[in-house]
Amino acid sequence: MSEVINKNVSYSKKDLQSSTSIKWCPGCGDYSVYNAVINAFTQLNTLRENFLVVSGIGCSSRFPYYCQTYGFHTIHGRAPTVAMGAKLTNPDLSVWIVTGDGDGLSIGGNHFMHIVRRNPDIKILLFNNEIYGLTKGQFSPTSKVGLKTKTSPMGSIERPINALHLAFTMGATFIARVVATDVKHMQKVIVEAGRHKGIAVIEIFTNCIIFNDDTFYPFEAKSIRNDNIIFMENEQPLIYGKNNDKGLTLKDLSIKKVNIDDVDNKNILTHNTDGDNSTMQYLLLQLEYPNFPLPVGIFRKTEESTFDDTLRSHEKIAKENAKIKTLKDLMYSGDIWTVK
Repeated sequence: MSEVINKNVSYSKKDLQSSTSIKWCPGCGDYSVYNAVINAFTQLNTLRENFLVVSGIGCSSRFPYYCQTYGFHTIHGRAPTVAMGAKLTNPDLSVWIVTGDGDGLSIGGNHFMHIVRRNPDIKILLFNNEIYGLTKGQFSPTSKVGLKTKTSPMGSIERPINALHLAFTMGATFIARVVATDVKHMQKVIVEAGRHKGIAVIEIFTNCIIFNDDTFYPFEAKSIRNDNIIFMENEQPLIYGKNNDKGLTLKDLSIKKVNIDDVDNKNILTHNTDGDNSTMQYLLLQLEYPNFPLPVGIFRKTEESTFDDTLRSHEKIAKENAKIKTLKDLMYSGDIWTVK
């Protein structure tokens, strides 16, 4: 990572929590995300003054107030522009964007695409509740077709955005999905993102108890979630189910569900997060419940040159080759004359 790492840094959870009263609805999934992020920050060996949390507008965007770090609560959809400017100005910062499906994928959709394709060393936490919560329940870019809301009383007719597919298309070097109720798994993935050098996009399924309650119930209820989720682990077989009795195979460039007992184990797909397995990662990103189990975990993790490192190397070369290095050089450059 480009930011300063200090192995001797040790913070408790309280050290990174602000005294500001948290104002989310009782039962909101954002509380779980907050706890996972704060706990992850304690593991990243980074001085708290080197953390910067940047948000736009929405329920999730209150996040900077609740962190005992630096933060910006910016304008709707524009958190990536502020985050990029801060990172380029101060490379020692560990920059985290907190956004929602409305803020990040609607008005901020263009900014989302371009920050991902540039691959700066910045992390994006995309809170996805498939609804506009702060503005009282309109359908969002990730709402399912048919969802009835105040702005779609007969059901939404728009196809939802697959945020991680979009991130993949833009060349994201770290892509992951987690469910807010599984705090332990979510925290583990956030730590991995924090240690990754480059852009990291984590989609977080978080429940809106007021306007879209139980939309993620199949992935949250402990009694059934293992049949509906497949936890991806690097270099591990893609199996799932309460008894790990189901798996995924590949046939004719399509992923198929199978019972483990019905196939040879060597035919079960093995997950790999590196850049040489992009085709399989792309196929996994297409899987949607209920036709398939929901893939959660890290889809992709690969290292490429970052925007900020490349830009700084260009600046260094430009300075070394510049004929004008000081203000005096500038003042005496070109044609000059003396007025008596």
